[in-house]
Amino acid sequence: MFVLRFLCGQWCKPTTDEDLESQGYQGVLAVNVGVAALAHDLFHFEITSQVPEGLSKNVVSSKKAQANWYRKLLEAWRAAKPPPKTPEEAARLVIETLKRHQKADVEGLLAFYGLPLPHTLVQLTAGAPTSLPAGVKYEFQTFPVDSRAIADGDGMTVYVSTTDPRESSCVPREVQVAAVQRSQARAEKNYTKADAIHEKIIESGYRGIDAPENAMPYGKEAKEELTKVVQGKCLRVLVYGEDQYGRCVADIYCDGKFVQELMLKKGFAWHYATYDQRPELARWEKEARATRVGLWASSNPEKPWEWRRKNKKKGQKRIRRKDKSEGR
Repeated sequence: MFVLRFLCGQWCKPTTDEDLESQGYQGVLAVNVGVAALAHDLFHFEITSQVPEGLSKNVVSSKKAQANWYRKLLEAWRAAKPPPKTPEEAARLVIETLKRHQKADVEGLLAFYGLPLPHTLVQLTAGAPTSLPAGVKYEFQTFPVDSRAIADGDGMTVYVSTTDPRESSCVPREVQVAAVQRSQARAEKNYTKADAIHEKIIESGYRGIDAPENAMPYGKEAKEELTKVVQGKCLRVLVYGEDQYGRCVADIYCDGKFVQELMLKKGFAWHYATYDQRPELARWEKEARATRVGLWASSNPEKPWEWRRKNKKKGQKRIRRKDKSEGR
């Protein structure tokens, strides 16, 4: 299940040291630090003809060979229009430029900068639609996503503008009312009430795919991958309707990429056929299974809906035992 929780309000730029740290060196988003580091080292090589210290610990070839790589990469970087901005774009440039070199060296260079390895890169096919697909009731845009608001591999909290009627009109009435009540409670410094209303607000959301829970194997990796995709980005949300729990069923796009496709192809989510029977989602999961990427590296990964059902039953048993002990 892909759950996109939303709140009404104004998005603010980071102001604390913690916020600035989450953006990385000199304001670069943390997920793009490797790209910035590679660009810095190429610029440094152009001036000094020196490769980075410590690179030899990650690769097998000599310093002379390393200098040859950086000459090629510098030329390729200059020729790229526009130059790489994301880890995926930078990794593809490195892989294509050094495709005739040893695999261990290419992967070592990528690892040195924290860039994706070749087997983790996927080719996306479902670009953002130019017109609304059949069945879509409405769409809205979000403010940039804060990395701290990403709960797990299929859940996050995002903000929409209350000053833009095109966006706020798409938010369910009960959420709008709760958002106003929360603001009033905070103004009155009744933070207990404000927090309770906040919990009510975030129960609204969107469904699509199902990623491992944080406590499950690959749960942490799924959350990290989703963070790389959406951190600091605005989302385009296409809403189809509501599920049995009153939550909206939607497709999520980020920078023209279909987020569900990316998470499925990278092996960090299941196709949740109960709620979405589109054949392409099943095909993308099958591709990830075949290449054994992400959670499919495990021979028999546990399905998150089964994990939740099992742990819910355990919780119910604990409650019943507690009730019995208190009744004695």
